[in-house]
This record gives sequence, structure tokens and C-alpha cells, in this order.
Amino acid sequence: MIDPKSLLAEALPVVEQTLHWRDCALYALGLGVGLDPLDDGDLRYLDETRLLVQPTMANVMGYPGFWMREPRFGIDAAKTVHGEHALRLHRPLPGSGTVRGTSRITGLLDKGVGKGALVYVEREIVDVASSELLATVRQTVFCRGDGGCGGFGGDDVAPPVHAVPDRAPDGAITLPTSPQAALIYRLSGDLNPLHSDPATARAAGFERPILHGLATFGVVGHGLVKQLCGGDPTALQAMGGRFSAPVSPGETLRLELWHDGPGRASFRASVPARGAVVMDNGFAEFQA
Repeated sequence: MIDPKSLLAEALPVVEQTLHWRDCALYALGLGVGLDPLDDGDLRYLDETRLLVQPTMANVMGYPGFWMREPRFGIDAAKTVHGEHALRLHRPLPGSGTVRGTSRITGLLDKGVGKGALVYVEREIVDVASSELLATVRQTVFCRGDGGCGGFGGDDVAPPVHAVPDRAPDGAITLPTSPQAALIYRLSGDLNPLHSDPATARAAGFERPILHGLATFGVVGHGLVKQLCGGDPTALQAMGGRFSAPVSPGETLRLELWHDGPGRASFRASVPARGAVVMDNGFAEFQA
């Protein structure tokens, strides 16, 4: 069981990471980039001679690992899932060099016995050479087995819910994923066995390993760049949303978009084959 005071006092790892172009290409492959070998726009994320970096790669830069599995945090790690996530990009991401990720727990919201708890985490990613802030990542982790633990600061740090317009979308795009997506994506740093080990997935209540929430986030981000940014990854400034259902590797997503004004849009992602909304209340900001 989580002890709120102890959790707040725990320092998360500060991680320095040296990036090479292969890291950027591997991340893109985990999102399904390159499934169409004739899509030249996608191939730019895989070709070291003209490399582009996925903006959502900030999510795995300076990543502290699956720290929740460590007993001292008191979290039932097998029953954790990603609830909400938001990313703000302050500068274009480098394709090589060293970055530093500094993470901190900003809040714990107890939903009650049997209802779980929400842990809020923020990470700032800095370019070590220039000391410039590259990105700020905010995530909400739903700890399904830790309700009734008490809490602190949850109301202050809970992200506001972004309302998607109640009308037909202005556009949509289909985004395939690979059956190997979770196995590839985990090589970018998230080694949670929920996404690779069938026994762990069954213990958590899933029939099979599910795709990382942040892999779904990255697939959606790739679609936003295609639809809103003219294929320019540096034009995406921010995005966020709520994970509403898991995705199985190999499923095809449908990303629906609503234009909210210059440089702003709402989105929702679903798996039409089973009628499931997998990411909702989405927002994006971009250079119009």
C-alpha cells in the first residue's frame, strides 16, 4: 500500500542519455513507421542521411524506467496503467547528443477503496550541452490496486479535461500498428512486462500483452504531424489526452480531428474493429 508521505519524499532517478540516430529510428519503428516501405515521408524518420525525429520521442528521453515496481514506493505495480499524458515541446528534439531527464512526483489523488489512486509525475528534459529545456512531460498513472491510501496535492495538479466537440470530425486518418509493436517499443526504455509477458498481462487482467500507452500516444502524434503539420515534426508544439482503453499490438487506429482555431485542434482515437475509443479528450497545439 502507498504511504503518501514516503512517496512524496522519494527522489526519482535523474537520467542522462546519449542519443544516436539509431535510437531515433528504433523509436519510430516502435510506432509502426515504415510499415509502408514506399511512404517517403515515413522513411525520413528511419534514414540517417536525412533523419527527422518524432516529437513524441521526448517521452522516452531521460526516462527513469519502470520505477514503480520498486517495493519502497509501495505501489501495486502489476495493476498500474497509464491514465493521462501531456507533452509540451519547447525546442526541436535533437537526433544525437546527450539529454538529461529530471522527474518528480507532483501529486497523489486517492479515489477511494476499490477505486484506485492517481499518481502525477512531471519530467523536464534538458539538452546537456546547451542547458536548454527541450520538453516537459506530464503523466497520470492509474494505480488500480492502491485506493484508500490517502493523498496529497491531487486536486492542484490534476490536468483539466479537454472537451472534444460534439459534432462530426473535420478529418480522420487511419494508423496501423505492427503485431510486434510492443516488443519493439519496449527497446526504447519501457520494460514493463505488462507489454511483453503473457503471464504478467493475465495477472493484470488482460488476455494478452497490451501496447504501451505511450506507444499509442506516439502513433497518434505521428498522425497529428501528418494531418496538422504538413509532415513537419518540428511544427507540433504540444499534445495530450486521456487513455480510455488499451490497444493490442497489430490493431489499426482511426484518428479523428476537430479544428478549434489557428494552431489548435482536438482529437480522439479509436479501434474501429471493436468499437473502442482508446484515447479521448485529446488536444494539440501546432504552428499553423
